[in-house]
Amino acid sequence: MPLLTLFIGLALLLAGGEALVRGSVAVATRVGVSPLVIGLTLVGFGTSAPELVASVQAAWIGAPGIAVGNIVGSNIANILLILGVSAVILPVVASGQMLRRDGTMLIVVSVVLVVIVLSGTLDRWSGVCLIAALAVYTIGSFVFEMRGNGDVVPEEPSCWPRNLWTALAISLVGIGGVVLGADLLVDAAIEIAEIAGISQAIIGLTIVSIGTSLPELATSVMAAIRRQGDVALGNVVGSNIFNVLGIGGVTAVVSPIPVPPEIIHLDVWVMLASALLLVAVAAVTGGIGRRAGALLVALYGGYLVLEFSPGVRAAAGL
Repeated sequence: MPLLTLFIGLALLLAGGEALVRGSVAVATRVGVSPLVIGLTLVGFGTSAPELVASVQAAWIGAPGIAVGNIVGSNIANILLILGVSAVILPVVASGQMLRRDGTMLIVVSVVLVVIVLSGTLDRWSGVCLIAALAVYTIGSFVFEMRGNGDVVPEEPSCWPRNLWTALAISLVGIGGVVLGADLLVDAAIEIAEIAGISQAIIGLTIVSIGTSLPELATSVMAAIRRQGDVALGNVVGSNIFNVLGIGGVTAVVSPIPVPPEIIHLDVWVMLASALLLVAVAAVTGGIGRRAGALLVALYGGYLVLEFSPGVRAAAGL
């Protein structure tokens, strides 16, 4: 029953990711790491743990379609689906400062991924460069936030549990859940692709990427409900940057993988177009309104139809 295995794996992946974030944030707080550093690293990177482990696991067992498809598909889903739904709930406001720094970085990393994908292989050298770029970006963001905040002390993040050893135990349980969940999810995805007679890349671009993006969906929707549209936008942009630099980098270093042709011909271009559309609309209108959000969701629906219509893709040479 691959569908049941997939849902169990996804549940373990998401629950493990949540436990890992909570435990690691609590540990960092207990040992004196500043809230600013925690926010820029553990919280942001921790919510991407499902995508990271799923892609690494897929690459390790020789399933490049799922590994690369998860990265590209998550970035597409984050912008068109997650940000679209968030904007329908509450229009998203984009600051000029955020667009200049993070919006520009999003476009740059998207173009870099296109160039790497067009080479046909996600190799170790590319992975090292991506990880180095992530380190530079993170340090730069830290310096920028420190200068921007001045002497203001950031609010300490919520960090249950309070006990250090309990926090360590929860972190370890989270790691175990993420690893086991990723293993089940990837195995089930491969089996579903074989049974349905569709490529692993399409499964990675859709089912796996949507599933591993659920933490971002929950965060962005809750931010919109709480009337924090800027948080929803920052969550999506930051996650997409980390998906390319962090997940793409680590996956390539662990196990270099070939890029499936279908991703080269279509999906990486959809990813780039989505990023350009997001930044352009936000720059011109100052954010993402409800109509624009509905358009993004509709575009994602059209993308899914195209993904699961092999005849249409074949006729278009994709």
